[in-house]
Formats: sequence, structure tokens, C-alpha cells
Amino acid sequence: IYKRSMIGRNQSIISEFLLLGLPIQPEHQNLFYALFLAMYLITVLGNFLIIVLIRLDSHLHTPMYIFLSNLSFSDLCFSSVTMPKLLRNMQSQILSISYAGCLTQMYFFLFFADLESFLLVAMAYDRYVAICFPLHYTTIMSPKLCLFLVLLSWVLTMFHAMLHTLLMARLCFCAENVIPHFFCDMSALLKLSCSDTHVNELVIFITAGLILLIPFVLILLSYGRIVSSILKVPSARGIHKAFSTCGSHLSVVSLFYGTVIGLYLCPSANNSTVKDTVMALMYTVVTPMLNPFIYSLRNRDMKGAIGRIFKRKIILA
Repeated sequence: IYKRSMIGRNQSIISEFLLLGLPIQPEHQNLFYALFLAMYLITVLGNFLIIVLIRLDSHLHTPMYIFLSNLSFSDLCFSSVTMPKLLRNMQSQILSISYAGCLTQMYFFLFFADLESFLLVAMAYDRYVAICFPLHYTTIMSPKLCLFLVLLSWVLTMFHAMLHTLLMARLCFCAENVIPHFFCDMSALLKLSCSDTHVNELVIFITAGLILLIPFVLILLSYGRIVSSILKVPSARGIHKAFSTCGSHLSVVSLFYGTVIGLYLCPSANNSTVKDTVMALMYTVVTPMLNPFIYSLRNRDMKGAIGRIFKRKIILA
């Protein structure tokens, strides 16, 4: 199951881990394989479609859709970090993953999860400025500010993911190599380590507030100000327009933060592996798949872009 290189007399270093995957009965394996394969293909095609639409339609070259294209790219990559390995394991029953491969998967998992969190904050700020300061929107949300927010999101997530990966790389894994998960989850790896993990746990505790709680609070504050601004000018049409503009974003925020907070900040009392796995599936598989539907089916601009591109193709043909 795993390879060992001996160090000392009674210790060994694990060079491979064993991913147990999902708690699925053997007779249901093919059914769930087809289901997850379909979900992954929908995720890739849906998010790729959004990126292409924003790239091709000049009407969508606005701050909100610049953030959205980055979010779609993040969702596409976030799902691709775990799903191909999960599907391969389900089909071939080869459950092993190398030590280097595990750390690489952990790095990109943290990178794209953090990137989504920061991009959701940028999108919330964009909606806040658009609704609360409509006359100054183009001045405040300048191309330079949009580029700065996107680059800042990428740089911060890169350093955060690298920090945890380097801290994990210094740990030793001596005996147990079985990960009761479908990917190399950081908390699961810490439980397997035979080294002192206090530094890792302290850094996780500190950075969790910076990467998860602070962005979530900023999003709540942004929408709190939006609601307050709307209520100051009570108009049925204005309220409907404002909430329809923000509805898609609020749906994504609820899906992403609801599952992540439920999994990491509100753990179950009995430490249920099945519950943790299901919750992880929600934000690693379901959320990236639903985002294209939320933005394309509930967004007038996206539907208009699809119509314009199809008309352009018909005319050229």
C-alpha cells in the first residue's frame, strides 16, 4: 500500500498515502462514478462558457464581470484539483497518492479555495459601490482598482497556500498513511503526522480569521449597507432591481461560506467522517457546478451576451 524509506531503527517515512475516498457501497460505485463525472463535466463546460462569453462580449467588460471571469476560472481549477483523482480512484481502485502529489494537491486546493473567498469580497464591494454610490461607480471602480483587487487576491492566496504547504512539508509521517477522505485535506494530514503540529495548528487558527472570517464579515457588511441604502428610498421597482442584481452573488456566498463554516468552524460532536465528506463535496463539487447556472440563468446580462454571440455567428454564417 505504501513505500517506506527507513530512518533510524524504529521509524520510517511514508512516501505514499492511501485515499479512502467516498463511503459508497461497491454495488453503487458505477452509479456514483457516472454522477460525479457528469457533475465535473458540467462544472468545466459551464465555467469555461462564462469565461468565453465575458471574453467575447464587450458589454461584459465591466468590473463585476472581470471578477466573475476570475471566479469562474477559480471554480474550474478548484474542482479540477480533486475531481479527476476521485474519478480515477473510483474507476481503477488505485487509491494511492504520492507524498509530493498529496502536498501539491493540498497547495492548489488551498490556493483556489482562498482565491474564491477573496473574489467574493471584491464582488460584494463592487455591488456595494454600484448600489450605494451609482453616480460615482465608474470613478471608484476604475480599471486600475479592479486590476489591483484581482492581483491582490492572487498574490495573497499564493502566499497563504505556500505557507501551509511548507509547514506541512516539515512534518514527519511515520506509521499511519490512510486518509479517510477523497483528497489530501490539511486537517486529515495533521492527524496522521507523528511530529509536533502545534505550530501548524496555531497558523491555521490565525489565518482562518484572515482568509475566511474577515472576508465573510466584509461581505455581510457590504450587503448590510446595501439593504440600508435601499430601505432609505422605498421603491418596489428599485428594491426588485437591487436584489435581482445581488441575488446571484448572495446565492454563491451562501453556498460557499455556508458549507465551509459548517465543516471547519462548526464541527460535529461525534467527528463524523461521513458528515465531513458530504460537506466537503458540497463546496468542492456542488458549488463550482452551480455557479454557472446561477450566473447564466438568473442574470440578464449573461443571457443577453449568449443571444448576441449566437446572432453574430448566424450573421457571419
